[in-house]
Amino acid sequence: MTDQSCSFGLWYDFRNPARWPRTFTRFYEETLEQIAWAESRGIDSVWLTEHHFMADGYTPSPFVLAGAIGARTRSLRIGTNLIVSPLHNPIRLAEDAATLSLLTSGRFDLGVGQGYWQPEFDAFGRSLRHRPSLLEEGVDLIRRAWSGASAEFHGKRYHFPALPVTPRPESTPQLLVGAMAEPAIERVARIADGFLSTQNVHHAAYLDALERTGRSREEGRIYAGQWAIVAEDPEREWARIGEHALYQINGYIEMGAFGPPESTPTFATPQDLLDAGSFVLWDADTAVKELTSLLCERPQIKDVHFWAQLPGESVESGSARIELLTAKVIPQVRAAVAAARQEVTA
Repeated sequence: MTDQSCSFGLWYDFRNPARWPRTFTRFYEETLEQIAWAESRGIDSVWLTEHHFMADGYTPSPFVLAGAIGARTRSLRIGTNLIVSPLHNPIRLAEDAATLSLLTSGRFDLGVGQGYWQPEFDAFGRSLRHRPSLLEEGVDLIRRAWSGASAEFHGKRYHFPALPVTPRPESTPQLLVGAMAEPAIERVARIADGFLSTQNVHHAAYLDALERTGRSREEGRIYAGQWAIVAEDPEREWARIGEHALYQINGYIEMGAFGPPESTPTFATPQDLLDAGSFVLWDADTAVKELTSLLCERPQIKDVHFWAQLPGESVESGSARIELLTAKVIPQVRAAVAAARQEVTA
């Protein structure tokens, strides 16, 4: 029997840079077709992220896309990794997430984070300094809304009258939180149903934080975004798509995702990304080995997901890697993890 405790998914930002021109209408159409096809190939989950005011159209509307994906799929789990929740009214987030959960028969999970890009906060009338309290109170309000509670809420950032939020989800979505800095990871351990991680480097910090909050490490739930390119000939693939990866990572650096943009240097070449470990290159055998090791070491990982394609890369190009994942990597990883766990319990 194969192990099904970890799902495998795809990550989408819907960036469409002018450097690699195509129409958004066709890009959306092709991507939705890809997602339905990927489900038929055995992909379990799709994750949508969010930013605003980006020249390349980085999606500001993940809930709309989630609804479209839900209508085209049957079993695929749909989640956000992540919504910048301090930019939003948390009651509206609760309502939209509940509606998506109902539309998809409980297949939707809400992932949020505190954000980092100053122009977004300025445009939405929020203070970057208030991110922690906006996030934490927002999570509290979302949970209250989903529970059907109608008591008044009065916090530092939000006030809400004693009104019921309807419709309630019939299957309560998981409320996941992403973080990279230590205080933010501590917050995840306190308030979240699970941890949205980036590049696998913060798993131990999250599990340690769970213990400090009085929860066991076994309760941990990790949803692990991968920055790996899996291809038959990964070096050749990188030579073809490395500029797209460079565009993606440098864009995040310039926004402040990895520290103050004025003091965080961008990368000059695609090779610099590899040298820094921002991306890793795996052939199919290496991917099976690395993912099996990761999942055996961290049974708390419930999902691993890969960028479906990099900004500006064609959907068809990304689909070739998805086909390799579903044909040669995921089945072997599931079988290997199941065998390893059976040995432990024998």
